Amino acid sequence: MKTKHSRKTFRIRQDEMSSRLRQEILEGVRKPGDFLPSEKDLADQFGLSNKIVRDVLAELAGEGLIEKKPRIGSVVSARPEPERILLKLGHHGSTIQETALKTQLAAFEALYPHIRVQDVTLPGLDPEALKPYLEHGLIDVMTLNDAELRAFSESGSAGALLPLAAEPECYPFLTDALTLDGELLALPLTFSPTILCYNREHFRERGLWEPDSGWGWDELLAAADRLTIPQQRAGFHFSATQRNRLAVFLLQSGAKAERDASGRLRMTGTPMLEGVRLYKEIVTSRMTPLMSEQDAQFRVEELFAQGKLSMMLTTYYGLNALRHADFAYDIAPLPMLSDPATLVIAIGLAVSRHSPRAAEARLLAEFLTGPVAQSIIRRDTLSLPALRTAAETDGEAGEGAYRPSRFNVYREIIPTYRFGVTLGLREREWRRFLHEVMLYMSGLASEAAMCERIESLSEHT
Repeated sequence: MKTKHSRKTFRIRQDEMSSRLRQEILEGVRKPGDFLPSEKDLADQFGLSNKIVRDVLAELAGEGLIEKKPRIGSVVSARPEPERILLKLGHHGSTIQETALKTQLAAFEALYPHIRVQDVTLPGLDPEALKPYLEHGLIDVMTLNDAELRAFSESGSAGALLPLAAEPECYPFLTDALTLDGELLALPLTFSPTILCYNREHFRERGLWEPDSGWGWDELLAAADRLTIPQQRAGFHFSATQRNRLAVFLLQSGAKAERDASGRLRMTGTPMLEGVRLYKEIVTSRMTPLMSEQDAQFRVEELFAQGKLSMMLTTYYGLNALRHADFAYDIAPLPMLSDPATLVIAIGLAVSRHSPRAAEARLLAEFLTGPVAQSIIRRDTLSLPALRTAAETDGEAGEGAYRPSRFNVYREIIPTYRFGVTLGLREREWRRFLHEVMLYMSGLASEAAMCERIESLSEHT
């Protein structure tokens, strides 16, 4: 009896069939001269119509992977000794450390010796700046986080990215975050919520209980006062000029962009304004003042690693700066406001539609988000792999790295995860919104002036 399938999953199963057959051919599981199963058998196996199966086979034939023989079937093409193929992988500057990328690429090249991957640190991931790279096939695969992918969509550049097949073992909320208009445009690679990180030795020294999931911001700030030692260490700090830190307080305030009938943003009397006020209060009045990271040339994680901070807001990505810490530290959920929320970031791998090596580029993206490479991330870094089976496996960090005892707290707080899109600000609005908030926090603009300029954003974007 034929298995019934939901119509909603047709596209997913179509992508799965295409991806699986392509991978089996490129890996040599199906050798030149081998016949593929009949169209009927493939239709039954993947729960697809004969027409869709024929479309997938036509796609593989167009890539030169199979040859369709009339009235006989589809046969794997005889391929000459593969040429040495060069793929270019564009990525964020921190990707190498946060994903053990070099180790992953070595594993990929060992499996596919005819493919060499050149990793390229991109100067920025603005869609307009990357457009010529993609259109001319200069980048085959690249990392994009969920906000950057939304920027691609808003700029009309999402068409430069190839739709991909979802990995069933990936956390579903990551797949959803990287899907636009029903198409998955980046395969989830890693993710991280914003968390609290603290020095356990400092807490013991002051006779303080360690943070727990019931903490509010008042408890944190009271503990920070007791942990602070003038001219030696600060009790609590974070990078206040980062958009993602501001977003946490807006989310916890229940903020969402409110607009009038014409689409103009509203600030006065909204939870968004309340979140900004709270942020200013904590940053300017309750947090130990430090020079900005841009001015002082340090990262908050570096100060924490030196014992100069007792608590900080960071991410699992940031924990990689602490992999060889020589003191005991741990992590905890963020303190709570009206909404127990934390910002989560998803980073995925997108494939350029204009890549002249699209089949191999897709193969690379699928490998880096597959079991082997994802297990390398789990073993060699403190980042969170997107593949659930890799993220939730037991085991210690590689190379003698320290792993905090509450490392798996990310699983407990999944119901509190919120992506930046929840705030309802368009990506093109964020830059000016953050600029106006920073002027207000610095005392260079009144609250009324900030609200007026933010409310005029829609006129200029």
